[in-house]
Amino acid sequence: MDKVLAPGLYIVATPIGNLGDISTRAADTLRSVDLILAEDTRVTAKLLSHLGAKVRMLRYDDHADDKQRSAILGRLGEQAIALVSDAGTPLISDPGYKLVRGARAAGHQVRTVPGPSAVVAALTLAGLPTDRFLFLGFLPTKTKARADGIAEIADVRATLVLYESGPRLGASLTALAAQLGERDAAVAREITKLHEECVTGSLSELALRYSDVAPKGEIVIVVGPPREAVAVSDADLDLALAEALQRLSPSRAAGEVAGQLKVPRKRAYARALELSRQ
Repeated sequence: MDKVLAPGLYIVATPIGNLGDISTRAADTLRSVDLILAEDTRVTAKLLSHLGAKVRMLRYDDHADDKQRSAILGRLGEQAIALVSDAGTPLISDPGYKLVRGARAAGHQVRTVPGPSAVVAALTLAGLPTDRFLFLGFLPTKTKARADGIAEIADVRATLVLYESGPRLGASLTALAAQLGERDAAVAREITKLHEECVTGSLSELALRYSDVAPKGEIVIVVGPPREAVAVSDADLDLALAEALQRLSPSRAAGEVAGQLKVPRKRAYARALELSRQ
């Protein structure tokens, strides 16, 4: 017989691919709660079937509004309610933080049932420093917004972790290579599934590999921290700018080269203007 759980909100991590990764505690919790909040009830229904759990589900996703949250919060005093995502740990690039915040503000118990996370799993596969890392979720879709987003974190001295889709992978790697330079990186996909793979190399090598290929499955990009700065000579700066100016305006050429060579943009732009007038 399933045990009776105390009222409150249970944040339950679920497998990211291999159903065998569900923990005993997570399985027991999902069988015992009064209600399960699911990002997509069709996806969670498959997991519940595997577990032999017959529990009512309610959709809770990015479109959940204050009225829906209030209704859920009203039940937490008497019911045990689980929050799950389609795969992995809830709230990590998934909806839920407003519900947790509301539950705490209302004095309800919030408990975590930890488990699989694609972010952490990819870090363990990549062979890159893990003492400091920054999770960025998905980069923006539009070119300028994506470039601005990368520029914001270009100087962060930590390993970067991003989610990406197959069709956008090549463009994102190309943008990362252009703005971050020759950093070590990894592309992990289908983690814990039959066709799991983790491809490593420099950002430019990976950008070339996936330029015309849109791999299937869930994808995580891991990018190593910036390398130690090396003094860039005027000759090396001129060479890089000359190539970039064949394709770009002085301003954009300066931005690209400044990112690649890790030199101040002001220096690169001043020299780009001089070279463009010759």
